[in-house]
Amino acid sequence: MTQVAIVTGSATGLGAACAVDLASRGWNVAINYTKSRREADETYSKVKAHGVDAILVQADMGQDIDCRKLAEETLKKWGRIDGLINNAGATKFQKSGDLDGFTAEDFDRILWVNVAGPYMMSRAVWPNMKKQWEKSRQRGSIVNISSTAGATGLGSSIPYVASKGALNTLTLTLALWLSPAVRVNAICPGFIQSRWLRDGLGLAEYEKMKQAMEQTTPLRQAGTPEQMAEAALFFLTSASHVTGEILLVDAGNHLGTVPMKGR
Repeated sequence: MTQVAIVTGSATGLGAACAVDLASRGWNVAINYTKSRREADETYSKVKAHGVDAILVQADMGQDIDCRKLAEETLKKWGRIDGLINNAGATKFQKSGDLDGFTAEDFDRILWVNVAGPYMMSRAVWPNMKKQWEKSRQRGSIVNISSTAGATGLGSSIPYVASKGALNTLTLTLALWLSPAVRVNAICPGFIQSRWLRDGLGLAEYEKMKQAMEQTTPLRQAGTPEQMAEAALFFLTSASHVTGEILLVDAGNHLGTVPMKGR
């Protein structure tokens, strides 16, 4: 039986990389987008090129009715959901120290998409995953895409940082509540080479940050969407004895710079 995964926010960036990587491993994939239909079509073509099946579902992960629709469309197509990657996210870039840089509405939207969204999607897939566990002991897997912002307090804005900290603790709670039928883990990417970050920071600041990652992190790398997808899929597809873990994926940036000869 071919396994099935939903990847939210999978038109571009990390979400798209997860969808394509899953397809390369033989999974059928439900691709989700809110506005980026052209990019979603491109991701769909890349997924289908691996010989698997896929569907495109437009849905806003800040709306419960849309979360339920995404799960329902997936079940209608394949009759099962084995994996969920909660990747869709929102932010508003805010200059450090500018406490007036966002409104209550901005705060509400960011927390709703980044925290309530993964909760609502997990709730939407839970009945099927529980049923599969009870019927055949096939355990579901959920991976939340968090951020190092939730661990360090540094990120694009205060609401974003707060949302990722909340997502980390939500991961722990869901790992307990959905056990033993479902494993729930999270990855916390650091800098990712992406259009989203480039557009948010501006080209000059983006290139400055990218260069800093390449020169100062222990691995001397600026992360790519594909590298983050590798970590997410480790939890989703391989780590059968792991739940409730939160993994920093930042080339060791959280460790600080360790000078070494020959570098």
